[in-house]
Amino acid sequence: MYAALSRIARRSWQFVAGVTIGGALMAQPTWASFQQPTTIPIAWVPPPGIVQISPCVPTMGEHWANPATLPMGPIYTVDAGRLISIEYMPAQADFAEGKSWNDLAFTYWGQPLPIRHADIDFLHQGHEGYEIPHYDMHFHVVGHAEDRAITCRS
Repeated sequence: MYAALSRIARRSWQFVAGVTIGGALMAQPTWASFQQPTTIPIAWVPPPGIVQISPCVPTMGEHWANPATLPMGPIYTVDAGRLISIEYMPAQADFAEGKSWNDLAFTYWGQPLPIRHADIDFLHQGHEGYEIPHYDMHFHVVGHAEDRAITCRS
């Protein structure tokens, strides 16, 4: 009886070890993806009516939009031939007046964008081209380190 229990214990240990090692090997690619997130580059081809409205701005890239939709947007930011973010710029006064915006598009060529993170900045004096207090709301399709690394150096 002792020999049978010993064989069962040995086989149980082998089974547990096999499941543990197999699980660790299967989880390794998943764990690596959490440690090193990847971004699928989205090649930039301007949709109809979209034109470049600014040169490269550090941490954002070039700005592209349909002039008829300005200043609100959508505005696309682009660097090195790829889409970086989609931006909207609501005025502070519109927020104060309780204005709502429904159905803001987060699409490119009719396809939903894989938003990775958002940055919302308040510009109390505005900026060139939109000199009133407003919010710059960037919805990025790249990782935070990637947009922060845009330097506009050719």
